[in-house]
Amino acid sequence: MNKKPIKIIKVCHQSLPLKSVFRISRGAKTQTEVVVVIISDGQNYGWAEAVPYIRYDESVSSVIEDVENINLLSKQTPKNSFTSLVANMPAGAARNVLDCALWDLKAKQQNSTVAQLLNKQTTACICAQTLSIDTPQAMAGAVTALNNPPLVKVKLDNQNIIERMTAIAHVAPNSQFIIDANEGWNFHDLVTCCEQLKKLNVILIEQPLPAGDDIELLNFESPIALCADESCHTRKDLPYLKNRYDVINIKLDKTGGLTEANLLAAEAKLQGFEIMLGCMVGSSLAMAPLSLLSSEATYVDLDGPLLINTDRSHGFKFNQGVMQPLNTHLWGGKNNQDLTKLLA
Repeated sequence: MNKKPIKIIKVCHQSLPLKSVFRISRGAKTQTEVVVVIISDGQNYGWAEAVPYIRYDESVSSVIEDVENINLLSKQTPKNSFTSLVANMPAGAARNVLDCALWDLKAKQQNSTVAQLLNKQTTACICAQTLSIDTPQAMAGAVTALNNPPLVKVKLDNQNIIERMTAIAHVAPNSQFIIDANEGWNFHDLVTCCEQLKKLNVILIEQPLPAGDDIELLNFESPIALCADESCHTRKDLPYLKNRYDVINIKLDKTGGLTEANLLAAEAKLQGFEIMLGCMVGSSLAMAPLSLLSSEATYVDLDGPLLINTDRSHGFKFNQGVMQPLNTHLWGGKNNQDLTKLLA
């Protein structure tokens, strides 16, 4: 392995406009703000993208500051390797972007791919396509435009839950649905809607109650599987989630990168949880590392690239709700062609 010291050679903020307004229970946006990092050992390069999330008290400036501090620490404490400094960062977007850049760099150093390094199979998979909150009629129109997708993720607050889902299911009778409440429901909403939602082909409800305020889920026999999102960040959360949730949503910006995401998936499965792979709204570069775990997941929700106006070169291809495998010209292989643009 190349033993030259690793340095961050570029960290930048990019605004990625969305195709349309994206609404969830806690707000709406027309663009997503991402942080891109490039690291190098003097010969090889690695890169990655993270999405700072205000829900977790992150901002673009705070993530960039945390990333730049690693460069400073690596100079001040040369006995501590760059990799160990990253590993000791708190879980979040800053550690994510550095951890995933390190994996990309390692693949190049070893003339391999990240998939091979992790012994993962890259295959096509069904990927949920997301509907943001709107009127029942607009949401029905949006799902119609997707042309009979196999799996749809529906963002909902606690208003007109059944009315919206009825309108959606009526025009997409062959689709299955994941509802994502983003902590916007209460226990009464959940209990009173579950049976009707099951009849509307809803197979999963994601984070119905606020994180930390879900004691009522303990041993609740829901007719629809429940998924922890905001309640699940790393392996340390699993004991709390037991008997509350059936599924955990793994996101790189919560776990702090692919290293913890891979360990979390393995431990969660041992404890009887099913796995969902999720994302913040970002480009294919943000989706790339987690896509390597798709063969281990029951649900894949990595459609962020479909929501932005312009994706990166060699991004993921989607065909009738099926996500094609990672192209290693984007990330995780021997040659990332887009890096030359950012290094110019």
